[in-house]
Amino acid sequence: MVLFIFCYIYRMNILVTGATGLMGAEVIREAMKDNAITGITALARKPLTMQHPKLNTILHQDFLDYSQLAPLFERHDACLWCLGVSQSQVNKEQYHVITHDFALAAGKAMLQSNPNITFMFLSGEGADPTEKSRTLFACVKGKTENALLRLQFNRLYIPRPGGIRPINKNPNAPLIYKLFLPLFPIFEVLTPSRVINSVQLAKAMLHIVKTKPDQVIFDNKELKQIASSL
Repeated sequence: MVLFIFCYIYRMNILVTGATGLMGAEVIREAMKDNAITGITALARKPLTMQHPKLNTILHQDFLDYSQLAPLFERHDACLWCLGVSQSQVNKEQYHVITHDFALAAGKAMLQSNPNITFMFLSGEGADPTEKSRTLFACVKGKTENALLRLQFNRLYIPRPGGIRPINKNPNAPLIYKLFLPLFPIFEVLTPSRVINSVQLAKAMLHIVKTKPDQVIFDNKELKQIASSL
């Protein structure tokens, strides 16, 4: 109950990446409706179609270089890192750069500019912290989690959702994701603990950065429980 009350008293500004993707856009939509979020900044390569009085878009092209963004990072309480790509869309080297190098470069820059910033890295079910998995996704996600943990943020959160069923259409979704979309209702019946919809996940992510629990990693079941409690 204390955490529930706290999230409505505290006001915060958040930074969101991956705003043209499924979860970045969903986080922004939910944050627009959240009275505890007073400011939303999308860090993106191109303008967004979404508009809202709380939303500001900063166009940024090089996600390995944040040297000009220190003042921006200082003004934000939390970053929700939703930038990502399917391993089916790029080669192994590109996937590593986008998933690991981009996030690590941002984490280092944000921590240097604002030691109190909360950082959330959207990972995924199956991420391998041993970094030995033969699956590219699992290995690189696990490697990125480990690298961010070594940065020693005051607050670092790593949600690991399972299959994400989109509530709002994402025109930038990879082909393989679009092909699997009709199967989500079946997966939700057969393996409900391994599927979460995009709105549930966005609500859970925002609740976590607002309430700042001590837990770092959240699996799919825990994320659904958080969302259902709101």
